[in-house]
Amino acid sequence: MKHDQPNKLLILAEDKFPPFRVDVATLFGKKLAGLGYRIDWILQSEKDCATSYQTEWGGGRAWVAATDNGSGRIQRIRKHLRKLRNEFRVFPLARRNRYDVIQVKDDFIPAPLAILAAKMTGAKFTYWLSYPLPESDLYQAKAGTARYPLLYLIRGTVFKFLLYKIIMPAADHVFVQSEQMKKDVADMGIDLKKITAVPMGVEIEKIPYQQAGPGVQVKSHAGEEKIILYLGTLLKMRRLDFLLDVLAQVLAKEESAKLYFVGDGEDPTDRLFLQEKAKELNIEDHVVFTGFLPMVEAWEYVRRAEVCVSPFYPTFILNSTSPTKLIEYMAMGRPVVANDHPEQSLVISESKGGLCVPYEVGAFAEGVLKILHNPAMAAVMGKNGRRYVTEHRTYDVIAQAVHQQYQRICHENSSRQ
Repeated sequence: MKHDQPNKLLILAEDKFPPFRVDVATLFGKKLAGLGYRIDWILQSEKDCATSYQTEWGGGRAWVAATDNGSGRIQRIRKHLRKLRNEFRVFPLARRNRYDVIQVKDDFIPAPLAILAAKMTGAKFTYWLSYPLPESDLYQAKAGTARYPLLYLIRGTVFKFLLYKIIMPAADHVFVQSEQMKKDVADMGIDLKKITAVPMGVEIEKIPYQQAGPGVQVKSHAGEEKIILYLGTLLKMRRLDFLLDVLAQVLAKEESAKLYFVGDGEDPTDRLFLQEKAKELNIEDHVVFTGFLPMVEAWEYVRRAEVCVSPFYPTFILNSTSPTKLIEYMAMGRPVVANDHPEQSLVISESKGGLCVPYEVGAFAEGVLKILHNPAMAAVMGKNGRRYVTEHRTYDVIAQAVHQQYQRICHENSSRQ
């Protein structure tokens, strides 16, 4: 160990600059930086950028690769080459700054470079997996949903080999997003003792619990209607038509129920698919699509909901995720109905913040009705959920856990030398 409190990190990630995911921008860029970590970054620009550059960001300095977002084959190749060239900076940066930890997140090609740089400089190498990307490529290729099936099949096969046969075996530690993902990775032959699950969390201080944000107005009719709310993207792969079937059953016993989709799809057909389904079921007057909203407005819709829903279509890929929306609902003090997805089952069991039901229309509708018709029970669930998030799922709490793990990793390395 180079000093008493190892705190110098270099991170290479698939995330573009500036990162927007909370498990990067908030956990590392704010919370760990706030604990005294010096974090340098090797990333690629999100926006078109003709030349690479350096800038201060997220607790340290970011080396940002140039980007060409053109859709042509030449532009795509050039974009990847610019990213790779920037990633070779890992060697001079590692030699000059002597990092305690060099970490790669959700990326594959630069990982061998980072492994070599760590060995050359005595740093620890860690890998952070937030989503089973190789398995996702293979699933889409086989399910016929990939845009380029052969490319996805080849990429998924190559990246899966790299990840489980080269990268993770060489890692001093592996971070994953859920306990289920931890089990899945261990099943691939990775030592369970060197895997840590780091679930998604929230910045609790930014969530307007039980009060509207200043100047925020929404077009719901709380009191006149009983609001069932889904917050998030409306991608077809999420199978959200399931919620429309649920609503149809709920309306048979609760005519004032209304389903709000707060969010939108990546493509106009995502919303259109749901709108057409609502018409087929003759429930279009009970469905509201808000589109994408500023977060402060989205929170206000959540605050007014009687019940929030988090359905996760059961596939191997989605089973290992850590759903953010469930934690956000609970942070707002809203009772939830979620299906028996591994992470959701764990959270509902530990928090008593809602109901966990099978992924079946009848069971989900019954859960929604139970909360709609029992406001006292719903209020208790809301308080339970808020308390659970405050104690276990804020990024202050998560940052402390990650900090302690980094200290252990570096101390273990020191004790062997």
